[in-house]
Amino acid sequence: MNTDTDYRLLGPVEAWRAGRRLALGGPKPRALLAALLLEPGRVVSVDALIDAIWGERPPDTARSLIQSYVSALRRALSADAIETRPPGYLIHANATLVDRVEFERLAVQGRQAAAEGDHAAAARLLGDALALWRGPALGGIGETLRAMADQLEEARQAALEERIAADLAQTGRERELVAELTALVATHPTRERLRGQLMLALYRLGRQADALAVYVDGRDVLAEELGIDPGPDLRRMHEAILRADEALLPVAPDAPDPAVPRDAVAVPVAALLPPTIGDFTGRDTQLADVRAALSGTREAMPVVVLSGPGGVGKSTLGVRAAHQVADAYPDGQLYAELRGATDPVAPGEVLGRLLYALGADPPDGDAERRDLFRSLVAGRRVLLVLDDAASESQVRPLLPGSATCGVLITARARLGALPCTHRADLDVLDTEPGTELLGRVAGERRVTDEPDAARRIVELCGGLPLAIRIAGARLATRTHWTARMFADRLADEHHRLDELAVGDLEVRAGLGMSYRALDAPARTALRRLGLLAAPDVAAWVVTALLDVPEAEADRVVEQLIDAQLLHCTGVDRAGQPRYRPHDLVRVYAAERADAEDPPAERAAAVGRALGAWLWLTGRAASATPSGAVELHRGLLDAGGPGGAAGEALRKLVCPVGPEATQRALADPAAWFEAEADAIAAAVERAAALDLHTLSCEAAAALCSSAYTVGNRFEAWWRTHDAALAAARRAEDRAGEALLLIGLGQLRYEQDRFPESQGYFKQAAGLCDELGDIRGRAAAFAGLGSALREAGRLRAAQETLVRAVDGFRRLSDDPGIGLSCRYAGSVQLELGDFEASRAFLDESLRAYRRLGSRRGESLTLRSLGLVHRALGEYGAAEDLSGRAVDLLRTLGDPLMLAYAMQARAKSRIRLGRSAEAAAEIRTVLDVCRGQRDRFGEALGLRTLGECELAAGRLDTAEQHLTAAAALWNDLGLPLPRARTLRDLAAAREAAGDRVAAGALRAEAREVFTAYEARERNEPGL
Repeated sequence: MNTDTDYRLLGPVEAWRAGRRLALGGPKPRALLAALLLEPGRVVSVDALIDAIWGERPPDTARSLIQSYVSALRRALSADAIETRPPGYLIHANATLVDRVEFERLAVQGRQAAAEGDHAAAARLLGDALALWRGPALGGIGETLRAMADQLEEARQAALEERIAADLAQTGRERELVAELTALVATHPTRERLRGQLMLALYRLGRQADALAVYVDGRDVLAEELGIDPGPDLRRMHEAILRADEALLPVAPDAPDPAVPRDAVAVPVAALLPPTIGDFTGRDTQLADVRAALSGTREAMPVVVLSGPGGVGKSTLGVRAAHQVADAYPDGQLYAELRGATDPVAPGEVLGRLLYALGADPPDGDAERRDLFRSLVAGRRVLLVLDDAASESQVRPLLPGSATCGVLITARARLGALPCTHRADLDVLDTEPGTELLGRVAGERRVTDEPDAARRIVELCGGLPLAIRIAGARLATRTHWTARMFADRLADEHHRLDELAVGDLEVRAGLGMSYRALDAPARTALRRLGLLAAPDVAAWVVTALLDVPEAEADRVVEQLIDAQLLHCTGVDRAGQPRYRPHDLVRVYAAERADAEDPPAERAAAVGRALGAWLWLTGRAASATPSGAVELHRGLLDAGGPGGAAGEALRKLVCPVGPEATQRALADPAAWFEAEADAIAAAVERAAALDLHTLSCEAAAALCSSAYTVGNRFEAWWRTHDAALAAARRAEDRAGEALLLIGLGQLRYEQDRFPESQGYFKQAAGLCDELGDIRGRAAAFAGLGSALREAGRLRAAQETLVRAVDGFRRLSDDPGIGLSCRYAGSVQLELGDFEASRAFLDESLRAYRRLGSRRGESLTLRSLGLVHRALGEYGAAEDLSGRAVDLLRTLGDPLMLAYAMQARAKSRIRLGRSAEAAAEIRTVLDVCRGQRDRFGEALGLRTLGECELAAGRLDTAEQHLTAAAALWNDLGLPLPRARTLRDLAAAREAAGDRVAAGALRAEAREVFTAYEARERNEPGL
């Protein structure tokens, strides 16, 4: 049986278990529960329940609704809490745990004690009965059961008057009662017994005139409001006071004191704080700050606001801090749940509960309640804890007016307009304290046995304390689960929120409270941000997602921030504040998007966002051309693809507002870096929604922007892989060809040259079938470059000539610049310096016509290599130095490192090896940081040459050996052979001619096989 649940009817209808309030649902289920609890041990018929809940106008579905409410209550309480017994239902409840039953028991005992003359016991018992009240009876269920609520209120009023009578029957209690009775009479001016009790207390204190004035006021009120005269009991009290009847005095009266000092009026000491939890973890700094703010010296009342998203632990921290400073507030600690995230309680209702806790009967008006509350706590050291506040307007009427009091408020919103002395925003827990909390809930061994899995659980919970607590509870109750098993279950985003639920704790429910409190545009924005799944976004993205003006998007973002559903991660290099939802908020938002938004709306929103990024990408690329071959199909151009489909797609390439555009154009490299991951997420989402043309276009456009500059290989692969799958589903062979070229370039950048060649060959074949001259030329340019790196120089030469011819036919300057630069490099490898210089000069002219400083700088570096091969070291240093200067201004650290390496080689030849070595160490740091193993091998070889030139043979051999090993791992025999040649020089200088000869022979064999220019070098 469900005997451990505490049922409360004397105030809001609630059920509690183990210190936690159970979620009972809305007013109707709570009304049904109250109706059953008002008849404990008895069957309440379905008809009676319908009458109690709906009155004379029940809906046609009332009986089925009753069944659903009972089912919901059984889930909240326990399966056996409510028994179906014809013709209705019976609740099983321990009578001692129903506050209404306990109230009646204590009230009966109090009356018995009064009848036996034990007035002290009577006052105590009746006071205990009244202390069970937390507000108007049966609160929170609307007007249902109004008659029973009125009966309970009358019983409370009767018990209050009897308690006062017991107090008056004791010697010397009058001073304590005057303030309380004054407030009660003001609240209930027509209750004659209270007025008579006040008159008696005043008379006994020697204030006969005040007592008579109370009678006159009561007579006037009764006449004006009810049209009657005072009753016989009140008239007799008046007459007795007029004649100074000594029978009214107590047996041993106190000396009359007509002036009752303020500090003689006793306010009951309330101690309403909930219990603090035993496994409180972390937050030491915040806890100390709150304690200091509430217990330090003050000139004004301390007001502390703890804000943060749902489930972050605001209430836990607030209650713990309140307990720790309770000694500083000996006159009472008040606590009120404001339910800001669900159903905000009206300030007047909260004041009523607080006044009940202070022993006062609340007046009817909100203003009167506020004034009485402030009067009762004025000059006293009382702590007020307001948990889960909705807004400043809900809180302001509840604030005391005395500096001796303290206030601690928790809220999801920051309550920025509220004057406070200390404010703290709580964030999620870091991994270490989060893991500690998991261990305290689940058991320390669950963490120590599998520490990596425990940390993964915390990370999948996003560090949210509520989620971690739920995860710990699930582990604790499922001993057959390992931490790794549970982490694997949480890893599935589609079911993560399902896993984060235990008992009446549920992350999804908490997030739902915050979500439902938003207005419609903010809910839509949150859903679409969850759908987009970008790691973070700038505010202008919300403009595209909602298709609204920038000002409206800014308002929505601010609302989401205030609701703690979005937070600012910082300002990016482009000067844009960036925002992201918590991981669990994102998962919840995506769920709501799937549930609430039709597929067409979801696709349109993602399409607008990706289209906006694509438009800005095009503008930024046009402002500072990278020199790469742009592979898009004209979607950004005025002409673009024809037909209705092309027009629809062009509409998705959304122009962006002037402020966002200006930031993108001010520093395109910084903007690409900031937006790259978000664009990748948008491409993946668009591909999943079968926006295949847009996702192909965006993925292809990115090849000439962020990913080539930043070596964002993982994101590059994800975007192309997703878009390629979408293109193949749609049988978009042109899009497939573009993406294959992009994948070939990716593998080239990753030094995976055989794979690169395979993708380029597939793309060239598709472009041949489609008659796409430009795409075929681009595929040949990439293939020729990959063949060159693999040492297949003749094949590379042939392929690149075909690429150059194709781009020349189209007068395509980016293509000419790229393919001629590659062709010039191959001619350099073959030793045809004249042909090499001709191709490179053509490349340089194309890049300068285009205005591509990046392309120009890369070509200048290649020209420097030609001059170095010819022994013109000064010219080589100058050209590579010009490349360094250009690249330094472009924010391309990897290509800058390659240019610095080329300049260092020239300086070695000029006898400045120390200067070169210092530069190469920087090159190595950059290449390693960018995970560029080709560049690292090149840097190691160059550093080995520096050491060799300086005569440090051991370190030279060490660097050259490491470089040769890297070339071998990369499958690049030609650069390895060049390194072996340098290694042979080091061995020979060390006196090992045999080893040197073997290394030279191996190098010569490679040079000959690949027809490299070194095959004709003397002395090889």
